Amino acid sequence: MLDLVITQTATLREALTLIDKTSHGLAFAIDETGALTGVLTDGDIRRSLLKGSTLQTPVADVMQRHYTALPVDSAPETIAATLSDVITHIPLLDKAGRPVDYASFSRLHRIPVSEPSLNGNELAYVVECIKTNWVSSQGRFVNQFESKFAQFHGLDRALSVSNGTVALHLALVALGLQPGDEVIVPDLTFAASANAVIHAGGKPVLVDVNETTWTMDPDLLEEAITPRTRAIMPVHLFGHPCDMTPILAFAKKHELWVIEDCAEALGAEYQGKKIGTFGDAACFSFYGNKLITTGEGGMILFKSSDLFEKAKRLRDHGMTPEKRYWHAEVGYNYRLTNLQAAIGVAQMEQAESFLEKKISLAKQYRSALDGIPGIRFPQTASWAKNVYWLYSILIGPELGIDRDELMFKLLQSGIETRPLFYPLHEMPPYRAFTGGRKFPNSVQTSRLGMSLPSAVTLTTEEVDRIAQAFKRILGIKQLYQSAQRSS
Repeated sequence: MLDLVITQTATLREALTLIDKTSHGLAFAIDETGALTGVLTDGDIRRSLLKGSTLQTPVADVMQRHYTALPVDSAPETIAATLSDVITHIPLLDKAGRPVDYASFSRLHRIPVSEPSLNGNELAYVVECIKTNWVSSQGRFVNQFESKFAQFHGLDRALSVSNGTVALHLALVALGLQPGDEVIVPDLTFAASANAVIHAGGKPVLVDVNETTWTMDPDLLEEAITPRTRAIMPVHLFGHPCDMTPILAFAKKHELWVIEDCAEALGAEYQGKKIGTFGDAACFSFYGNKLITTGEGGMILFKSSDLFEKAKRLRDHGMTPEKRYWHAEVGYNYRLTNLQAAIGVAQMEQAESFLEKKISLAKQYRSALDGIPGIRFPQTASWAKNVYWLYSILIGPELGIDRDELMFKLLQSGIETRPLFYPLHEMPPYRAFTGGRKFPNSVQTSRLGMSLPSAVTLTTEEVDRIAQAFKRILGIKQLYQSAQRSS
């Protein structure tokens, strides 16, 4: 509460500094006893300055003396009913009329970056697992989930695993990656892409991303290849597919495997064909923030039936299907449980509607934020269907506020955001994999990029609230900077 309080004898300069710092757009003015005497907004200050006030004018001369306040012990229902588009903050007063707390939409509800939608048949299917005692890695939902996922991609088979990272690892092992073999990986990706290569005994070789799509730049593959290169791992980042035609042509020319990392792009398309259907293997994640979720979980698509069967054995400790408890090779326990698969089946039933919501959300953001100088919107290549896993933007210098300050101020307003991934080459475990190459696009994208709330549960009203918070924060910042220049 104290961060919003200012004395009525303070100057407008002091009030403006406070409002800029807190990003709420207002301050509560108190007298010498601590009692609330008025409310002051950035709009009040702006109008006052236009009418001839100066930054030395006392707050008492400008503040609103008619305001809405409630007792601190007011019922939550009363507070919620009082908040509105006009009354966005309510000071909560003790018996002496002193502000001891405040209520706002951001305090009642924080907008997360992502959250799952579990409003389909998830509960019913999980209850069935529990009632029938099929809770481990055997049961009808595992087979049904794999079948639905394969059909979604127009394929005959899919292999469920315990998470997206082990999907990558198992695919690499099944393909036959050997110690010291190299895999070309984009520099801008979640660390799991490189980690899986390392865990399989290989060496990730980093290349920069395309400035527009933020995905692996095919033009840089030639300079990254060596006699030890065995595979390419294109990562379909933030919902945008990679440019697969030149990647596949390069792989064919040099007899390389292609392992698609599709963790963030389920349903995205390249030239009208779903991603995950191009490579020798394709790996998906079902973590809680992905387009569909099983809590944790993953899936692998293989072109080769032989590779599929090999990976299936390795997933189950290397046991042969013909002879139970006979291990022909050392494998892993990478299985998905029937409980998780039950959620996955229910999620697949809603996958198309989730995709429609993501694309609709991107359009809403573009419309709501359009015209704000310095916001660089995500681009979609002519050959791509972008599913906007997270709606991510770049913050240019024209905005007048840097990305980290903007993210902090949005969080103060109850809106969670997150930065893009750090370039791999900047982090200690991966610095040895640059080959002396530079990564200007991944560095710039990482430095300027931020992801906005992107859950399929996000409402139109919440998108509007996010856009209003942007405009309020920027308006306060501009007013503050203007006042600083004029002083």
